[in-house]
Amino acid sequence: MIEQSERDGCVTVTINRPHRKNAFDGQTVAMLLSSLHEVERDRAVRCLVIQGAGDTFSAGRDLKEAKDTQLPRALEHHDQWSEIFTVLQRLKVPSVAVVRGFAVAGGFTLAMGCDFVLTHRGAKFGALEMQNGFPAAVCTPILANKAPPRLGLEFAMFGELIEAERLVIAGLVNRLAEDIEELDQLRDEFIGRILELDPLAVRQTVETFRAAQHMPISDSMTLGRHLNQLLDASGAFARGSERFATGLEDR
Repeated sequence: MIEQSERDGCVTVTINRPHRKNAFDGQTVAMLLSSLHEVERDRAVRCLVIQGAGDTFSAGRDLKEAKDTQLPRALEHHDQWSEIFTVLQRLKVPSVAVVRGFAVAGGFTLAMGCDFVLTHRGAKFGALEMQNGFPAAVCTPILANKAPPRLGLEFAMFGELIEAERLVIAGLVNRLAEDIEELDQLRDEFIGRILELDPLAVRQTVETFRAAQHMPISDSMTLGRHLNQLLDASGAFARGSERFATGLEDR
């Protein structure tokens, strides 16, 4: 079950299956993908938040359902699951995972697939699939893209629970609250900072950053130079200079 709400341009998607530790059954995966497609199409959206209901982000796939899955349904399920991360990577707005409690197996994958991760001390993460004898097939390429190579391979291979503090050191968590109550305040402050920024500048930064990740530095510099030329020709620099001067006078 997925719940979706919107406030001031920020869409919050909540995985709401607390009785199953917010595990993903087929319906939940389909609904999450549908919500992401809605966000992708809506030009008024400025930020996406993904969270879990209650005290758990997500325990990953609902393995109870997996026992009875036939091949056609399995193919559809995994097509939809992998498409979630394809959409997250092409969104023109930043995505923020707010993690309470446990984000393990597919829950770990979903958190790592977002642009930003906010969590609290005591939260636990991990690619626990390996403890059941199979690889974390979607999480592994995400870790390869976002984590330092040696740590990413360790996290993917051993499937151990990882303390939130260690993911901060690894550069995989952006902000760490002292507890769940403080996490709510931290989330509001972080999202508020995003919403204070110029929405077009945020979109351009997100798109440029993602493109540059997969380019040689010479090509990414060309991308940056062309963006600067367009901004200059549009008068954005001149307008920014006036705002900057006014801001200095007010200090």
